[in-house]
Amino acid sequence: MTREVEMHICLGSSCFSRGNKEVVMFIRDYLKKNHLEDKVIFKGARCMGNCSKGPNLRIDDRIEEEVTIARIEEILERELARLK
Repeated sequence: MTREVEMHICLGSSCFSRGNKEVVMFIRDYLKKNHLEDKVIFKGARCMGNCSKGPNLRIDDRIEEEVTIARIEEILERELARLK
């Protein structure tokens, strides 16, 4: 099956200091739990240039700003619902 969605999370120092490590772990677990690993490319990215609004997550061509552990599940449910 071809990958249908690309997600890149900023791994720049500002996003890292704002908690993207926990978000990365949550996304990995979410993809595995929902059997989406073969449908989603999930990678780290260099600075996205929007440090004051980080952590930043690009899903295809859309940028989600201020991605926190409190918001990530809702974002994933909304963005990946069509893949389930």
